[in-house]
Amino acid sequence: MEVFEEYLAGIDHPDHRERTEEILVWVANKFPNLEPVFKWNTPMFSEHGTFIIGFSTAKQYLSVSPEVAGISQFADDIAKAGYSATKGLFRIPWKEPVNYELLENMIEFNILDKADYTNFWRK
Repeated sequence: MEVFEEYLAGIDHPDHRERTEEILVWVANKFPNLEPVFKWNTPMFSEHGTFIIGFSTAKQYLSVSPEVAGISQFADDIAKAGYSATKGLFRIPWKEPVNYELLENMIEFNILDKADYTNFWRK
């Protein structure tokens, strides 16, 4: 997880840094086949050179980006978890629990959906 060290060190709020690191470590442990990468100032995970999921921090929440396809596929689950969403990301408020089952399902969906994909982003 060395690739994320500088990013994590730049998160001023200790609780936010700890939560972000916890989630990144969880992804790395749960999906050891994914490659942790840092692009566009964003910690993300890829497989065979294609984007699977990314994360970014904001003052009130952690943003999770599974691309538009991931948001569309799990829109109901995102709403049931109480998270707000846009077309390309959803937000986990810092004071709310992380729905790891939702994250796992999104990551598994992207891995399967992009198994034969050769570009980084979906077109």
